[in-house]
Amino acid sequence: MSKLWGMKEVADFLGVPVNTLYQWRSKNYGPPGKRVGKYVRFVPDQVKAWFESLPDGIA
Repeated sequence: MSKLWGMKEVADFLGVPVNTLYQWRSKNYGPPGKRVGKYVRFVPDQVKAWFESLPDGIA
């Protein structure tokens, strides 16, 4: 298993602000992440799979 990503790493990968990720999470949208204590962590392969699953033209 590779190192987990935090919000900043996911935001950098997707090219969106960190605040956008928090907004998406509040709307049950975005890549799957899990809370580890007070932090949200993401499995990089799941973030990439979520991104690849988006229909073309969705931004």
